[in-house]
Amino acid sequence: MSTLPLAPESGWDALYRDGEWIEPGDRESIEVDNPYTRETIATVPAGTQEDVDRAYEVAASCQEAWANQPPQRRASVCNRALRALTDHWDEVVELLAVESGSTSVKSVAELQTAKGMMQQAASYPFRMAGEHADSIVPGKENVVERVPVGVVGVISPWNFPLHLSMRAVAPAIAAGNAVVLKPASNTPITGGLLLARLFEEAGLPDGVLNVVTGRGSEIGDAMAGHEIPRVLAFTGSTEIGQRVAKRAAENTALPALELGGNNVHVVTENADLDRAIDGAVFGSFLHQGQACISINRHLVHESLYDEYVDALTDRAASLPAGDPLDDDTVIGPIIDENQRDTMLEFVAESVDEGATIVTGGEHEGLVVEPTVLADASNQMAAACNEHFGPIAPVIPYADDEEAIELANDTVHGLSGSVHSADLSQARRIADGIETGMIHVNDQPINDEPHVPFGGVKDSGLGRYNADSILEEVTTTKWISIQHEPRQYQF
Repeated sequence: MSTLPLAPESGWDALYRDGEWIEPGDRESIEVDNPYTRETIATVPAGTQEDVDRAYEVAASCQEAWANQPPQRRASVCNRALRALTDHWDEVVELLAVESGSTSVKSVAELQTAKGMMQQAASYPFRMAGEHADSIVPGKENVVERVPVGVVGVISPWNFPLHLSMRAVAPAIAAGNAVVLKPASNTPITGGLLLARLFEEAGLPDGVLNVVTGRGSEIGDAMAGHEIPRVLAFTGSTEIGQRVAKRAAENTALPALELGGNNVHVVTENADLDRAIDGAVFGSFLHQGQACISINRHLVHESLYDEYVDALTDRAASLPAGDPLDDDTVIGPIIDENQRDTMLEFVAESVDEGATIVTGGEHEGLVVEPTVLADASNQMAAACNEHFGPIAPVIPYADDEEAIELANDTVHGLSGSVHSADLSQARRIADGIETGMIHVNDQPINDEPHVPFGGVKDSGLGRYNADSILEEVTTTKWISIQHEPRQYQF
């Protein structure tokens, strides 16, 4: 077993470029704070635009040699990085807890998903198949190859930092690209520097992966608008994603975006109430609701409304809250004060608009109580905005058509769920909801490495996972071979 230094105090104060750990020098520092204790667990350099430039230049200079490696070599590196992650499972769980406020349940789920992404990525070097096509020209042979795009830029978020970085980084590397990764400033270790150590341990050649830590407000535009990357993978808010897409498009780079969501949990009059509540609790409160695919609105048929609110309230009020390092904790801290204050403002505005807090609404430090809002409507602040917290607005509806109308009354279209014992009814509602993903008799938080993941409307462009991400980080090249002399018209 390898002995990678992965503890919070293990010297993370560096950038990673061209296989070297670059000390901060005269750069400013960013403090990495534990969301629960608010203690500083590490510092990292605040990278500059020059750091972004140099990282992209290094990536471009190293990419071709990496792409020319045989597929088994690229697959082997991915498998060794996976083995390093597995060997240090418990240490990474602790890192996720102290850096991102992840409870044990969430950390394990995130690691399992990241592991699946890496397993898929290790197969990509052998799946970059081309095709042979007949030609309309006599004596000509057509060959279509699938080749890496070159350099991929990745900007990842703080909520599922390891998973949402790895799902872009591992496929890009496996396909023969070089990568520049900028993790979120709240989670620069688990979203960035950790990946550098895993792939360094795996023997990835110098320069193929480069990590620039820094504030998005200072280097985000430099990352997205740089002339070198051919693909820019971004996960985050719709507002910032649209800015990233614009900057990338100015250099004719492909923006691969997974953005915000306003996901519904539709509970019909034919639903199994116990199953619907089980899904509601998990889908609303995993990682304190800090997931783009968590439940943002509960749409419940009026015949079940009161019973549903009572059952959800009882379950929400019973969830253990506190330190994510405690294995029993279900509700940990919100990532920072700004996120906490924003979501609590949504709750306060919704109450002013007529909603009733039936449980929750209070906080201790960054731990916000699971909050259920009855008498809610689609227009209330906690419902029409992506609240990104442990908040459950419950909205009544009268019939299937109204449920679909309410579900679609948003700019977002990422995920969702529908509960009904009548599968034809569930499928009819699911088909009517404008979303990239929807789950029947389940909840919206689902991500499987072999199934395409992504949204419609303002929830993003492109897809992750399976063959979809392989297509994002590669392109096709048509090569024709004229075997016999060709007769031209002049």
